[in-house]
Amino acid sequence: MQSNRKIKTGNERAVSEAIGFIIIFGIIIAGIGLVTLYGYPMLLQQQSSSNEQIMEKNMIVLQNDLKSLAYKTVPYKETSLSVGGGALTVYNMSYDNTTESHFSIYDDEGTIAPSSNPIVFYTGDLRYESASAETGISLENGAVVKRMFAENGSTMLAEPRWFYDTPTNTAVIYLIGFNTTTDVMAQTGVGTVKMNLEQTNFTSYTTAAGDPIHVEYTPNSNADYSTAWDNYFTGTLGMVSDGTGGYIFPQMPSTLVIYMYEIEIESV
Repeated sequence: MQSNRKIKTGNERAVSEAIGFIIIFGIIIAGIGLVTLYGYPMLLQQQSSSNEQIMEKNMIVLQNDLKSLAYKTVPYKETSLSVGGGALTVYNMSYDNTTESHFSIYDDEGTIAPSSNPIVFYTGDLRYESASAETGISLENGAVVKRMFAENGSTMLAEPRWFYDTPTNTAVIYLIGFNTTTDVMAQTGVGTVKMNLEQTNFTSYTTAAGDPIHVEYTPNSNADYSTAWDNYFTGTLGMVSDGTGGYIFPQMPSTLVIYMYEIEIESV
């Protein structure tokens, strides 16, 4: 009686096409999973880092526009820029004086202003915040400053134009604030920042010999750049702590010149 059973030879494949397809499909799925698990977060991180670097450059460009308006008395400037990975928001100098950053200036003799009633200037700021990168970058009082949300510190990317002139024993302070047509303006994507010089004020004070001039910086409660300004005051200007949260010029300037500028931002 003849058997119907097929006898396999050594030349026949040991693995069927179905099993081969399953193996290849499994390798593809595993590859996709590895890319999703490790590659995609790295791409997002690189994109966030790229957006952050672009905004740092954008803020420095806007700082140059601000210099043209304030120091060169150019009446109007506008700059087109792209805001990615976050939002660019303008907080004007009268948005909320209980939370906005401000500078206070006075002297011990009260020639400039007494400590009980100092010169107070609210600056407001042009602020970029990225939730993905967890960073904030601001154009505040002519300086570009940066902070990390998860950390207390901050750094100054571009300095303002304060200085002390040794030959004339004169200190010069520039105070720059933002005004807007509305309390808050915000932008994402591509837009144009339009600024014009709204108001300028210049005052020169002559102080008595040895009369300390105090400068205090009070940060915004939602955007604290105290460390950046502390490094600027003590490092660049050579100021020292007055022991009460402010700073004094160690040279005891005989003349203090204060320039105040109000810049109107029409749109972002």
